Amino acid sequence: MEAATDQNHPAEPAQASSPTTHGGRGPQSYRQDPGSILLVATPIGDVRDASPRVVEALQGADIVAAEDTRRARALASRLGIKLGGRLIALHDHNEAEKAASIVEAARGGARVVFVSDAGMPTVSDPGFRLACAAIDAGVPLSVLPGPSAPLVALALSGLPSDRFAFEGFLPRKDGEATRYLQDLATDPHTLIFFESPRRAAATLTRMAEVLGGDRRAALCRELTKDYEEVRRGTLGELAEGADSILGEVTIVVAGYERSARAEDHVGAVLALAAEGMRLKDAAAEVAAATGARKNDLYKAALAAK
Repeated sequence: MEAATDQNHPAEPAQASSPTTHGGRGPQSYRQDPGSILLVATPIGDVRDASPRVVEALQGADIVAAEDTRRARALASRLGIKLGGRLIALHDHNEAEKAASIVEAARGGARVVFVSDAGMPTVSDPGFRLACAAIDAGVPLSVLPGPSAPLVALALSGLPSDRFAFEGFLPRKDGEATRYLQDLATDPHTLIFFESPRRAAATLTRMAEVLGGDRRAALCRELTKDYEEVRRGTLGELAEGADSILGEVTIVVAGYERSARAEDHVGAVLALAAEGMRLKDAAAEVAAATGARKNDLYKAALAAK
């Protein structure tokens, strides 16, 4: 928490300090120890979000492992620096294979830095297997924190942020995506999803059908970039205007609020019925989860079919 300042007695001007110091510590505090692995968060849009520590870590590394080596080089170019040491690719398709050799290099004294394409490694990005391998081998592991699209979207959404869950991308197959959302239908946490722009409209429509068209949500795109946009409304409203969405997309959905009104849960009953469940059984299952009356749910679902 930031320190408060008494407005009647404002703080005295800070003493002038050397540009090479930060928080009373010299630049040595930024340098990575030999024989360690550092997971480094990188900008999700604006390169100026890279901290001085990120710059020094990339310059001082013996090995820079990157999800995409071309993007790592482009980031270094935009930062006006040269990557230190050897640049190697570490992505979803080879992480399980390469993690052991990278950890072994760190055990031999190398300073290893890992960067994904953007944002925080391991959060819907590679890095998790590398982190686990380092922990299992007793190799020091640390993180340089920084930009994270899920947290930026959560802050901008206007939805409750005291309890939230990051769900990443929904399954690709329609049936699996519907079942996944059904499992989340009564989750009280604010839910955060990633989605591609071409699938955003279909995903919002499915969310409206399963979670309820009146559920509050926010559609965030191009976060921290020039064309950043946040649309807030209900899932039904957002689904109607999402056909022409461009750029990186994050969807934030309000958590479930228990209600005994049958009309609020018809969508969940119909979604279960669409999966092959008898309508009466679907009404009974939703009634048990929501507290709504089974007969009211059944009648409302019949009327809505």
